[in-house]
Amino acid sequence: MASKINATNINGNYPVAGQDNNSQGFRDNFTGIRNNFSAAADEITDLQNKAVLKRALENGELSNDFAGAVVENAELRGTRETLVSLGTISGTVNIDYASGSFFTLATSGNVTLEFSNPTPADTVTSFKIQIVVSNVSHIITLPTAVTIGVDNIRGYDTSTIEFDQTGTYEFEFRTNDGGDNYRIQDLSRNTTDNIVYWSDSENIDNGSAATVGTTVSYFDNADSETATLAAGINGQIKVFAKINDTDDMTITVTDAGWKATGTGTISFDSIGQACTLLYTNSKWYCIGNNGVTFA
Repeated sequence: MASKINATNINGNYPVAGQDNNSQGFRDNFTGIRNNFSAAADEITDLQNKAVLKRALENGELSNDFAGAVVENAELRGTRETLVSLGTISGTVNIDYASGSFFTLATSGNVTLEFSNPTPADTVTSFKIQIVVSNVSHIITLPTAVTIGVDNIRGYDTSTIEFDQTGTYEFEFRTNDGGDNYRIQDLSRNTTDNIVYWSDSENIDNGSAATVGTTVSYFDNADSETATLAAGINGQIKVFAKINDTDDMTITVTDAGWKATGTGTISFDSIGQACTLLYTNSKWYCIGNNGVTFA
């Protein structure tokens, strides 16, 4: 912006010392000074209203609202995101993008998420939600606009997410159409490029229940043993493996997909036998088998 302050309209050589001076010259200088003061006041007020400031001006409040203006060709260093702590809650909670971009909450019951104030269409709104699940019975309900990426979310079923273990989970949400559709990504469970890495495993003992939330269960039994597997949640994977060649292991499975109704069994009698189960439509189905007997 070109300044309207005009230094040339002030005669610095007037009045002339030692002689009578026309009063019009005084009036011209005073008018020029007044006009420049007025222009300076307008320009300073404009800067106060529009400039980006490090601290608030005297008798003012700091507001660096860019109002959608483009920041171009900038190098960012030491920037940070605003964290919004929502506390321990249940029921409906509003995730307001205008208040921050990283939200934390802990569940005290079922939680229903609502999203508000995304950026306009053809710009990208991106925010993260960290959820501490204190009880596996607590269910997270997503907005119906979350439609993209849901098939890759463990425990997802019809806009809800169920959890097989308590703990801290983190999800990212994105939209580029003003909030009509959101993409979800699970940031806390090991997935990348549709490859899943399972780091949790357990050795199950005779008469014990396989932990539903642990992906891999193995056994090195010295005697014939039995174990059980309870119902899972839709989309859950469970792997069993026999790692020695001593005695048999029989696992009784709730909601067995290879049975019309009720429970079924999986029997292992040789080293290296293994199987992979998928829980879907409220049943465990075998999706991989290496020598295991199903009954």
